[in-house]
Parts: sequence; structure tokens; C-alpha cells
Amino acid sequence: MHLAHLRLRDFRNYARLNADFAPGFHLLLGDNAQGKTNILEAIYLMATLRSFRGVGSAQMIRHGQKGYFVGGKVVGQGEREIKMFWSARERNLTLDGRAVKKLGDFLGTLRTVVFCTEDLQLVKGTGRTRRRFLDLLLTQTQPGYLPLLQRYMQAVRSRNALLKQFAPDPRLLESFSEQLVKLGNELIRHRRELIPKLSPLARLAYRRISNDAEELRINYEPSVKTDFSVELAQVRDRERRFRATLIGPHRDDLQLSFNDKSAAQFGSEGQKRTLAIALKMAQAEYLTGIHGSAPVLLIDDVMGELDAKRRAGLLPLLERARETSGQVFMTCTEENWPRELGRELQRWEVKAGALHGAKS
Repeated sequence: MHLAHLRLRDFRNYARLNADFAPGFHLLLGDNAQGKTNILEAIYLMATLRSFRGVGSAQMIRHGQKGYFVGGKVVGQGEREIKMFWSARERNLTLDGRAVKKLGDFLGTLRTVVFCTEDLQLVKGTGRTRRRFLDLLLTQTQPGYLPLLQRYMQAVRSRNALLKQFAPDPRLLESFSEQLVKLGNELIRHRRELIPKLSPLARLAYRRISNDAEELRINYEPSVKTDFSVELAQVRDRERRFRATLIGPHRDDLQLSFNDKSAAQFGSEGQKRTLAIALKMAQAEYLTGIHGSAPVLLIDDVMGELDAKRRAGLLPLLERARETSGQVFMTCTEENWPRELGRELQRWEVKAGALHGAKS
């Protein structure tokens, strides 16, 4: 799978952009604030309908304009065309010229894994960040997972709205509780089955980057310990006080530890950064194993933050992407681009919201 063409209109600092990309390695070179990361953000947006920077669509519109357009041609087993337009008044998403009705029919058209400084929140941030990581990976690999998650979250919202009432209808509350338990148990099963497959990949990636410095452990921590129905009944009084659903997959977390000590609490900044990269490497490896082709890798200035040994640990993943006709986009400044990548790459100069030709 690779992105063959990218078209931007009024996206971030790009008034207009039309660029063709072959499979292989693309190095986006330029000073800071020229638009390198914006290209990665646009590609990730086409894959997930989200910004990896954690911002809303309004913030991606070029200053002074009313909306943005992002489009592209994706080549995999066939050729697909994605077009998306967003403004305060209008939102359009089409695939091969047809309006997208269900997100499940769209997600997976372009598969990406992004490596960026925000990844550090996977280790340092709240459980919500780690749940999103799990949910994205399951959405990318399990066709029925996203609709299941959407139905569960709708049940949570409906139940919370009922709990906020002065005297909730007990029969209605029981109905939502039954729905919550049924859908929640399915989510828990999917997440529980994923971790033993993902964990060895993350541990191997961490060892490669850190040279066996520590033993990494990843454990799934579901909010529900044994029986969802029983535990939900046990917190009924607390839920009425807090007026919210207090247990369920929407409260799950991942426990990340080094030598059985919390990575967030006891890990150094270097260890946390390495762990975040290892989790993303595991995501890429898992997607490759499931689909038989590598996702498009988007690497935003991460290599510049790593020392030579840690960079060397990341290179096998990049080599494998190259060997399997995958595609990698990496942003760097002229000073910090990793020379060990060699010369088999396409160099692009990014300056003031424009790609200035290609240099080999």
C-alpha cells in the first residue's frame, strides 16, 4: 500500500499542493514551521479522519479561509481515491466518488502509523490516550470493532443522561445496563485477545532500540475485574451520587512497566520516549502481519531525538518497509537527518508551504 498522490487546498499553511509519491522512502527536509509536519498530518487525516496533533478541524484551515480540502490516490490491491472537504457549514467525505455512509466502510482504505512527539503521552498521559491506541489498532484490523465501540459509547452516553435525572426510570436504566454489559463484554474480549499478540512485538522493538536495558511488560487493565453485571450492581449507589457510569471498557487502561515498576512513574525521559516508539513499531509490525503489507509510516522529527544506538534499533523497521515496497515519510531539518538511512530515498525540500521539487 502507498499514497500515490496528495492534493491540498487551504490546509494549514498550504494554499495549493499537488504531489505524486512513489513507493519507498521520502525525506521531507526544511527549517521549522515551513509545513513538513502538515503534510504528515494531512496523510494521517485521510487514514483516520483525525489529526495526530489532537486538534479539531477548524484549526487545520489555512488562515483567513473558510474550509480545507484534502484528497489523495491510494494504491494497494486496487486504486482508491479519497476526497474530503471541511468547513463550519459543510463536510464531505467521498471514496471513489461516492459519499461515505459508514466509517467502517472507509477506515482501512489507507493504513498509517505515525511516530511523533505526541506519542510520549502513550506513556505519560491518561488512560484515554492508551485506550485510543488500542481502539485504533483494533479498528485497523477487526472490521466489526468500530461499530461495536460506537454502540457501546452511545449506551454509555444514554445511561449517563439517565443517571443525571432526579429520579431515573429504573426499567429504562436496567435496559441500558443490559446493553452496556453485552457490548462491553465484547469490547473487553477483543482487547484482551489483542494484548498477547501486541506485547511480544513491543518488547522485541524495545529491546532493539534500548539494547536490552530493561524488561518491558505490557498488561491489560480492564475496569471490570470478573463479572460486569455484578460489579455494575455493586457501584449503583456511587453512580447515583456521581451521576455517571463508573465502570466498563471506557475506563480501561494499559499498564506499562520496566522491571515491574511503572514506566510513567519511574522511567527516565529517554526510557519513556523509547517505549512510545516501541509501541508504534509494534503497531506497524502487527498491521503488516495481519494485512500482509506494511502501513504507510509517518515519522515526524523522531529520529532527531534519538541517539545513534536508538536510531539503529529503528532502522530494521524502515528497511523492512523498503524491502516490501512500502512507503515512509520522514520529516527532518538539514542538520538532523539520519545519514545512516543511505541514499536510496527521495528528498523533498519544504519551504513556506510548498514542496520545492525533488532532489535525490
